[in-house]
Amino acid sequence: MERKNVWLKYDEAEKKAVYDFGEEYRIFLSECKTERECVTRMRAQAEEKGYEDLEKILAEGRTLRPGDKVYACCMGKMIAMFHMGTEPMEKGMAILGAHIDSPRLDIKQIPLYEDTEMALLDTHYYGGVKKYQWVALPLALHGVVVKKNGQKVEINLGEAPTDPVVGISDLLPHLAHDQMAKNAEKVIDGENLNILVGSIPLAGEEKEPVKKYILKLLEEKYGIEEADFISAELEAVPAGPARDYGLDSSMILGYGHDDRVCAYTSFRAMLDMEAPKRTCVCLLVDKEEIGSVGATGMHSKFFENMVAEVMNCAGQYSELGVRRALQHSKMLSSDVSAAYDPNYPEVMEKNNAAYMSNGLCFNKYTGSRGKSGSNDANPEYMAEIRQVLDEAGVAWQTSELGKVDQGGGGTIAYIMANYGMEVIDCGVAVQNMHAPWEVAGKADVYEAYRGYGAFLKGI
Repeated sequence: MERKNVWLKYDEAEKKAVYDFGEEYRIFLSECKTERECVTRMRAQAEEKGYEDLEKILAEGRTLRPGDKVYACCMGKMIAMFHMGTEPMEKGMAILGAHIDSPRLDIKQIPLYEDTEMALLDTHYYGGVKKYQWVALPLALHGVVVKKNGQKVEINLGEAPTDPVVGISDLLPHLAHDQMAKNAEKVIDGENLNILVGSIPLAGEEKEPVKKYILKLLEEKYGIEEADFISAELEAVPAGPARDYGLDSSMILGYGHDDRVCAYTSFRAMLDMEAPKRTCVCLLVDKEEIGSVGATGMHSKFFENMVAEVMNCAGQYSELGVRRALQHSKMLSSDVSAAYDPNYPEVMEKNNAAYMSNGLCFNKYTGSRGKSGSNDANPEYMAEIRQVLDEAGVAWQTSELGKVDQGGGGTIAYIMANYGMEVIDCGVAVQNMHAPWEVAGKADVYEAYRGYGAFLKGI
């Protein structure tokens, strides 16, 4: 059970491969900060690799055969990719699943207001955040505004070097005596996460002149008016690109490692898959950070419906066949794990913690305290995966999410396990999880990509 730092096994060529893959991922993380941006990028890259839109296949009445590659999207925020295998689908699929939403600040539907000659946007935080971490740092605005006529306006403001950024103010230490006496949960209230966006008044206006100037700018740049916020989906996220981290550039600092690090590595493994025996699937979903709810979350029937559609196109559909296909499938539910942090050793049990640069991390169970909300994978399945990964020379480790009574968390694993399929949690260990800027090791990112590829090929 000896732990090994994976960097020690690499020769110079392998180290170059790690850094090259890390740079590709860093660029993806920098440019894809919302679910929509992830799906748009992945859809385009999938098509370059020969994947076709399932809607097109259905419209043309075409038949799917072994080797064919298709994808399906749900509302622009969820994507399922299928690479057809030679075996009938009712024998089961090899599934890589991850989520592409991350903690953030959502702009409210009636957000813009003026107070003491300053224009601000009201927000509602999304997912599990430490609210105090989101003040006094530059933020960018990403998302879409949909006008009444159906026109969709894409917003990406704060990322280009010439773009202005926005942000949330914090109280100066000189006047923060009462604030500093509060516990961390109450230092910043959710209703005080208001984003400052302007301070110039519109000439000739007496009532809310600063707000009106901001509205004038929005109309000139994007052609939108105040009422269009009602049908908008705007997210405030940390501004700026992901960066190499550490004096040795062995890590990546970026927004959204949870869980885009698992989504990207799963996606890349899927793109590089050749001639599978089992039908292989990459399933990337929304809403995990708020319970996997809604039409684009894992609780929806989207994936089940797409399995039925694909089987129908392949001439394999029956209601019983779909049920068998799901039950006989094997899945890696990929989500990040907490990397051991020597600054906070009191929350970890060292023998069962995840360590950076120790490879792909497996969690037999997650959940809280008494495993509440956990999937708790079967040991027979874990043994099978051990064999596959060891034969492929993939570096991997096991972990729990902190000490038993410290807390815990959940993933999409238990939802997919409802079908009776074999599911286990795995992913990349990160520090600063759910903070605006998280840290992941490049070697772990690379081993995750290799591990997911080995799973698709060998399971």
